[in-house]
Amino acid sequence: MRDKDTGFSINIIGFIGFGLIGGSIARAIRAIRPNTLMYAYDYHNNSPSGDLKEALSDGVLNHVISDLNSGFPNCDIIFLCAPVMANISYLSKLKPIIKPSCIITDVGSVKGNIHEAVNHLEMQNMFIGGHPMTGSEKTGYSNSYALLLENAYYILTPTDSTPKDKLSLLHGLVKEMGSLPIILDPYEHDEITAAISHLPHIIAAQLVNLIRESDDISYKMKQLAAGGFKDITRIASSSPQMWQNICLTNAKVIKSILDKYIETLENASHALDTMDGNYLYKMFDTAGEYRNSIPNKSIGLIHRIFEIFVDVIDEAGAIASIATLLANNNISIKNIGIIHNREFEEGVLRIEFYDEKSESEAKDLLGKYNYHVYDR
Repeated sequence: MRDKDTGFSINIIGFIGFGLIGGSIARAIRAIRPNTLMYAYDYHNNSPSGDLKEALSDGVLNHVISDLNSGFPNCDIIFLCAPVMANISYLSKLKPIIKPSCIITDVGSVKGNIHEAVNHLEMQNMFIGGHPMTGSEKTGYSNSYALLLENAYYILTPTDSTPKDKLSLLHGLVKEMGSLPIILDPYEHDEITAAISHLPHIIAAQLVNLIRESDDISYKMKQLAAGGFKDITRIASSSPQMWQNICLTNAKVIKSILDKYIETLENASHALDTMDGNYLYKMFDTAGEYRNSIPNKSIGLIHRIFEIFVDVIDEAGAIASIATLLANNNISIKNIGIIHNREFEEGVLRIEFYDEKSESEAKDLLGKYNYHVYDR
């Protein structure tokens, strides 16, 4: 299919790494451009792995190859969807075999290091960094789906030498997939993600570790930490290997923002020492005001939870009645549970859904049946 704006054609696409993100991109492309020929590279030299076999069976992939010289020299776009350091290692392997018009892009959450590798290899005219700001607590192709990219910001980081036609081509494809493309400098990207994603993961992990180390042998803190505390530290359950990799590849920027955060904690500590009520009030007031101004609709770097909280009477069958009502109206529940510690949330029953549509429909439905429903 020929791109209307650039005159380039997107007929053949290659993937190196084919898990949740790579699989979701491939599914989205298959839905919008069904005739596109799609390859995936399998570094195993024998039969394809389970995920790649499944993708072939689904018709999402046309071919799985174990030799980059087969198929990849003809690709119009190649998506690097492996871990950050592995993506960099493939650049030198691809450089001598791809055609001049090919676009190489990646999906990593750190951009500076891969751009430095691109500069070193003099591949600036063929590389555009990419970062779809979406994800899930689940991994692998089997959990991928095209709508994972829907309404998600998709950051593109071109080089100074990226041809305008190539940037326009990839920008257009990202829009076709349902994402919201934003063009950033790679180092600006790393500063932003360090502040709104990398630092929060460090904070969540260390806060959980603090509670773990401070708890007594009866684990009272652990027992009472359910509810709000578990929600605000949810990202501490992310892959330790992935976040170790991210921290090591964006260490300088993360340390800079971490030092600033430590300074704010020291200011709060000083306010407690001096009983500075004005500072404490302003700290909570400005934070609350800014947080409330953050939009809910678009998907950000930290995966959004679709959930509501409901007041229910403590009687037999109360939860079953709600679950049945939702099921009868074809609204699927991802998780449901009683909130015992409700200092941070209203509603005794927490219900989590798979998507925003289900969350909205459930809220309207339960409201019609006179349930008192809260959302974030």
